[in-house]
Amino acid sequence: MFRKIVFLSAISVSAVAFSQQNLKQKLGNYLDSLYAHQKMMGSFAIAEDGKSTFQHVVGFSDVDKKLKANINTQYRVGSISKTFTAVLMMKAVEENKIYLSQKLSDFYPEIPNAKKITIENLLQHRSGIHNLTDENEYLQYYTQKKSEKELIDIIKKYDSDFNPGIQFQYSNSNYILLGFILEKVYKKSFADLVKEKISKPLKLSLTEVGGKINSDKNQAKSYSFQNGLYNLAPETDMSIPIGAGDIISTPSELLKFILGLENGKLITKESLKKMQNFSDNYGYGLVKIPFNEYSGFGHTGGIDEFRSFLYYFPDLKIAVSSVTNQSDYDNNQFAVNMLKAATGKDFAMPEFKDKISPEVAVSVDILKKYEGIYKAEGFPLDIKIFVDGNILYGQATGQGAFPLKAVSETEFHFEMAGIEMKFDASKKTMYFSQKANKVTFTKQ
Repeated sequence: MFRKIVFLSAISVSAVAFSQQNLKQKLGNYLDSLYAHQKMMGSFAIAEDGKSTFQHVVGFSDVDKKLKANINTQYRVGSISKTFTAVLMMKAVEENKIYLSQKLSDFYPEIPNAKKITIENLLQHRSGIHNLTDENEYLQYYTQKKSEKELIDIIKKYDSDFNPGIQFQYSNSNYILLGFILEKVYKKSFADLVKEKISKPLKLSLTEVGGKINSDKNQAKSYSFQNGLYNLAPETDMSIPIGAGDIISTPSELLKFILGLENGKLITKESLKKMQNFSDNYGYGLVKIPFNEYSGFGHTGGIDEFRSFLYYFPDLKIAVSSVTNQSDYDNNQFAVNMLKAATGKDFAMPEFKDKISPEVAVSVDILKKYEGIYKAEGFPLDIKIFVDGNILYGQATGQGAFPLKAVSETEFHFEMAGIEMKFDASKKTMYFSQKANKVTFTKQ
């Protein structure tokens, strides 16, 4: 539902410096080519030294109405919303509305381990609170409006996954709780807090809490592309991901947000430094991002078929952002190529001539044998396998779902990310490979 980070490639590139203007033109051609081959639709932006240096948009905001997206089209940004929530929480700390060591029991004593869980545990995903989006039942209600009580009732019924503070495990439940806590301490809606404490100070007119998508108001819908057609994705009701994935924005305004955060326009430098207290590469709503020898911070997002990223590299003074509303491509590669273009390094254009494994038809009865949660010792993420319609999907903890193409009754691929999975239903195992990573998962 609300996707977390995928780390950037740190592959070295040629030391030859190319014309940045030519590289930006090539970057635009690269994105146009991906769209022409139905690999993605979306919006992209780069800022250097605090100034916008690249904006590019491809595809539709509404396929049925043939509405083309533009630089002002609003997209759902998914878990980038968590950075907004963390900023608001640090603002609340600065204004003495709350403190980081305060216990969850002050607000929701009915949550398991609430007396042991701190606000900081929630911010850093170290609470042990189970991720409600990992459960199959989530797919039964995510398009329906839910009240605070209904969401709390869902969260509290799951046992804790571990004792607070001892490990990192990404959980959307943490940030849903933070969203509600902010509403309690300020006695204002989360939407009003975003407007008052983020959008207004930074003069962001297109960044807000979203609702039902209205393409007539220049808001993008999301799609998958299958069998030569764009298929409209169901919409998450935005009452559910409060604080965890409910922001809509544009890449250009997301850049203004992260630059404003870096420059002390939202919270103090001291508060930002606390947000960058990384443990297992996660801080307070921020992830540590490597790119070659450089280190940056930001977040990714995924909700419905939207995929997004927002990264800033202080040493380079470069920020990049993207939101796609359809993608069968490795979105991480967008970020890598955008950063290469901004740093004067060339990048390869896709050829779309690689051998692709032919797809075979597999019955739903067979697909359903593979459904479940798969775990592997020492691997930081679980993988949920589920069937939607007649398609098998995979979904790593806290990330967006991806379709798996059947190349046999037991082997499935997601070729854009180089993922291959082989299932043995009798042994309850799944053999996972992605480039050099080869891991055996066991069905729980």
